[in-house]
Amino acid sequence: MSGFVLAIDQGTTSSRAILFDDQMKVAGAGQQEFNQYYPASGWVEHDPQEIWASVVATVKAALKAASRNASDVAAIGITNQRETVVIWDKATGKPIHNAIVWQDRRTAPLCQKLKKQGLEKTFTKKTGLLLDPYFSGTKIAWMLDKVKGARKRAEKGELLAGTIDSFLIWRLTGGKVHATDATNASRTLVYNIEKNVWDGELLSILRIPAAMLPQVKDCADDYGVTEKGLFGAEIKILGVAGDQHAATIGQACFEPGMMKSTYGTGCFALLNTGTDLVRSKNRLLTTIAYRLNGKTTYALEGSIFIAGAAVQWLRDGIKVIGKAEQSGALAAAADPAQNVYLVPAFVGLGAPHWDAEARGAIFGLTRNSGPAEFARAALESVAYQTRDLLDAMRKDWKGASA
Repeated sequence: MSGFVLAIDQGTTSSRAILFDDQMKVAGAGQQEFNQYYPASGWVEHDPQEIWASVVATVKAALKAASRNASDVAAIGITNQRETVVIWDKATGKPIHNAIVWQDRRTAPLCQKLKKQGLEKTFTKKTGLLLDPYFSGTKIAWMLDKVKGARKRAEKGELLAGTIDSFLIWRLTGGKVHATDATNASRTLVYNIEKNVWDGELLSILRIPAAMLPQVKDCADDYGVTEKGLFGAEIKILGVAGDQHAATIGQACFEPGMMKSTYGTGCFALLNTGTDLVRSKNRLLTTIAYRLNGKTTYALEGSIFIAGAAVQWLRDGIKVIGKAEQSGALAAAADPAQNVYLVPAFVGLGAPHWDAEARGAIFGLTRNSGPAEFARAALESVAYQTRDLLDAMRKDWKGASA
């Protein structure tokens, strides 16, 4: 064993694996995209088997690129797209349905029903989250209701559920470990972030059997070892965190008042509030930033669903650019006298609006509006949304001097 560390980054559109040497320099990397499935308006799915295959392939590619063997790796750390959830057969490891992705809005009617029953305050008080289709809990409930025989099988203890990290850990360890970390658990809508336990009352409301769910561990903890047959040697799994929480740690936001904003498919701003569990009055989320050595650090989070995805829309939707990197130059060529605005509500609006039914719109079009103005509007929409988050954070927490 040496000082090499392997990071697995299982994202929304691709999986990556990066091997770092003992100087924390990249020794090798692999990346592989996988399919996005859109069965209906507002629905987004992934094939868990494709995700699994992409993770195995990228790990092997990273090792090959570094000319290293699995026996050279001291530990694996996993970070993942959050909220996306899988239910699988405990005996075979086979998923019973495609993974329902964090962007998916199919459970909006269920969330609305629960709101009408006056239950949002109950969920928010315990989880720090809002009743929105974004989170895992209603997605699990949907699969249990809609997949034939799933609820009975779950009640018999035949099915397991978890976010992507849990599914990968289960597969990597050959079914020996069913675990997640506190950050991923905090995004499920059924985890009590103050008590750090799965919440029986919330599980009962959504009719989710507790036995399906993984054990919740610290971000730095023992998650078992990979099966020898996968990569040629057993490798310890010693760290797990949801992607935005991993970014918070990676960008060294360790002091209260420190904030990071990460731009990928969406944009996610996290503000470290230390041991203060700050309850938002401005429709932000209260979440676990990270949990180390049994100590929980909290954060306020603003979630924007469409950031980099707006650039993808320019490229793949209206085809005004051929490559994502062309968006900046095209936007710079826009007519400064025009005021074209894009509301990128392609899958609803996140914080601080939380409108699952909202859809995209463009305002301010004139006869002179063209591709350049569309590009500028798309990029500016990300900045405007980020400003909304920053303003809300300042209102919520007096320590937010960012």
